Amino acid sequence: MSANNALKNQHLMWRAGFGPAVEQLDDLSKFSPKQVFKALVKASENKPAYINVADNYLQGLYMGLDEAGKVNRKELSPDEKKKAQQKSRESIKNLNLYWMHEMVNSAAQLREKMAFFWHGHFACRNLNVFYQQDLLDILRRNSLGNFGQMLKEVSRSAAMLNFLNNQQNKRDHPNENFAREVMELFTLGRGNYTEHDVKEAARAFTGWSANAKGEFMFRRMQHDYGDKTVLGKTGAFDGEEVLDILLAQKQTARFLTQKIYRFFVNDQPDADHVNWLAERFYNNKYDIGKLLEDIFTSDWFYEEKNIGVQIKSPVQLLTGIRRAVPMTFENDEVLLVAQRVLGQVLFYPPNVAGWPGGRTWIDSSSLMMRMRIPQMFADNDEFNVKPKDDDDQMMGRKNNPEAANNKMPGMGGKLNKSIRVNIDWTLFVKFFESTEREKLAEGIAKTLLQTKLGIPLDVIRQYSDESGRENFIKTATLQVMSTPEYQLC
Repeated sequence: MSANNALKNQHLMWRAGFGPAVEQLDDLSKFSPKQVFKALVKASENKPAYINVADNYLQGLYMGLDEAGKVNRKELSPDEKKKAQQKSRESIKNLNLYWMHEMVNSAAQLREKMAFFWHGHFACRNLNVFYQQDLLDILRRNSLGNFGQMLKEVSRSAAMLNFLNNQQNKRDHPNENFAREVMELFTLGRGNYTEHDVKEAARAFTGWSANAKGEFMFRRMQHDYGDKTVLGKTGAFDGEEVLDILLAQKQTARFLTQKIYRFFVNDQPDADHVNWLAERFYNNKYDIGKLLEDIFTSDWFYEEKNIGVQIKSPVQLLTGIRRAVPMTFENDEVLLVAQRVLGQVLFYPPNVAGWPGGRTWIDSSSLMMRMRIPQMFADNDEFNVKPKDDDDQMMGRKNNPEAANNKMPGMGGKLNKSIRVNIDWTLFVKFFESTEREKLAEGIAKTLLQTKLGIPLDVIRQYSDESGRENFIKTATLQVMSTPEYQLC
């Protein structure tokens, strides 16, 4: 498939965002990819609004704490704790749906897509909705800014400090978990540090904590003020100085660049491209926006070998469908069930390494479900499935008796959710108003796919409603969205 201007821009919109919105389809052939990328950057310049979905009960419970944080959940009655957990779980569901709404509807596609990448990079599970809101805000505000600044803000966040057990990291009993993951997953990558580096870095992060309100606290009586040696540097380092040491390593720029390349360009990195990008990323002092500009304005990004070769993540698949064909749900929780069934629930990564992505998104059962989704939405069908009962999806809590109090949306048992969807076909049908009837199937396929359809167009026509032009466009669109090729971008 030759990469004409429209296809290049489709490719850009799927990688630098969540796919073209229906109102943007006309523009794909009118502008160059550099012009489209410039527009994406401009639309993402403004600071995002803080997302606060916590209800009044939780607002009163957490925001009424005194500054010292002396009142905490341990002092709540059992009933109050249970109610707070339930309210927080419900709020995290709402946070999920609110952010997904932003992914679908925001003009700041580049910002939200990059924040989505960082959401997997700085993977964190935490049942405190305020902690999750704060972490999401850090990722969205810094998604196109400076990586070093974001790394430091994430490392001081209550969500990450609690998730990686740094509350337990004290001078006389160092806990290495936080320091290890900062090196292995956030900066250098496995094999580029020693166990001694981890132990010494852990000492530097002693005393890093957060109060009950989620504010960073340095507990100086718990900090180890002695000399530490990390990656060959020796001094009485604190945590921030260790982060600076990690950022000074070119390996950090290379590790990040390769991961970003895999996410935005190709699962199989081109070593020359990665080396060139990493060198520039390091010299630009970890400016994320400049790295993305280097990627999305390069000629090689639009080469045929990079187009239509990535499997859409579940969130990207669901979001992309809704951008192409706008729809509203009578019960938004259907989207939580869909995420759960397909294997990617926002704010519930399988572990601290995040979602592995790539071919792990697809197996025989998940592919069939993915291909059913468009038709289920259109037919107001029902989710009536039992998700895989594996420990990775259960987040290490498969045999944990406390899991019942810490459920992710739709966790466990059979999922039964009626789907009631109102689809607005107006703009999508209008886009094809000048297309000849016999060329509609071909036009729909070219608009929705980044790779050649693996079945003859006659098969699409055969299973589409020929009773009228509008009915044909609607049903042919659903047929194309239900193909294996639509799983790729």
